[in-house]
Amino acid sequence: MWTAYDALRGISIRTGLSGLGHKALLSANRTGDQLVITKLDRLGRSLEHLIELSKLLQARGVDLVVLDQGIDTSTAIGRLFFQIIGAIAEFEHALMSERTIDGLAAARARGRTGGQKPKLGARQVKLAREMYEETGMDGKRTHTVAQIAAELGVSRPTINRHLAKAADSTATA
Repeated sequence: MWTAYDALRGISIRTGLSGLGHKALLSANRTGDQLVITKLDRLGRSLEHLIELSKLLQARGVDLVVLDQGIDTSTAIGRLFFQIIGAIAEFEHALMSERTIDGLAAARARGRTGGQKPKLGARQVKLAREMYEETGMDGKRTHTVAQIAAELGVSRPTINRHLAKAADSTATA
């Protein structure tokens, strides 16, 4: 009897199977083998995918054992329970997605946006642009982007991004 304790860690949502998970599933191909996982969500994300994998395993004569939910597909009750738990898991996932989308919309309505806070304020961007545009007697720039970044405590790409935005806004104005 072959068992793979939580062998499906490499499951990919898009393709369904990859890496270690695919190898474990392909290895469990003899009648009487068992594929043992800790949680049902390790096997797949949608009910359709779970049922497809269940049929594949059943066609090979391989039993699926899910430790946390106490599912054993070697029995009729176990197969029924597997499908019920799969449907509930898919429903729970859909609810979480809806709640997340609703929460983000409510936050936007309150004027909140996600993401990282800006590294530079408006005054700092103005100062960076002035430092960049400052030229010496020889007509060359006085400060390099690296020097401006070091002075303001940010990276060169941050300065370049703000300088590019400033150039775009003056070009369109």
